Amino acid sequence: MRITLFALLSATLLAAPISALAADPVVGRWKTVDSETGKPKSIVEITQAPNGALSGHIVELLNPSKPNPVCDKCSDDRKNKPITGMEIIRGMKASGSGKYAGGTILKPDEGKVYKSKMELVEGGKKLEVSGCIAFICKSQTWLRQ
Repeated sequence: MRITLFALLSATLLAAPISALAADPVVGRWKTVDSETGKPKSIVEITQAPNGALSGHIVELLNPSKPNPVCDKCSDDRKNKPITGMEIIRGMKASGSGKYAGGTILKPDEGKVYKSKMELVEGGKKLEVSGCIAFICKSQTWLRQ
């Protein structure tokens, strides 16, 4: 009886760290779609740090207007850096079931950084992303890749 109880307790304790390491459902690759034109713009990969914070990097630009563009309109540490590979989502945290807030998002073609929030919709197939500066907000729907 003691051996069975010990084995059950051990298995439970060993499984706990594995579930804690499970990736957040928003982690992965997303196709961004321009809200004005409806055309795909880029592929963003969202990753999760050990502290739970989410970040997103542009891994591919789809049909860029010029080869190897840089963020010439940026005013922070990303100024004049290549847009491909650039971190555009910073410090996002889970704020509820499928909802995220507390981070920022950069719109490289404007060089503007917005306070951002995100929400998984349609069973995680889509990601509603919005960014606001004061009362001016913009939003996009991204598609899971």
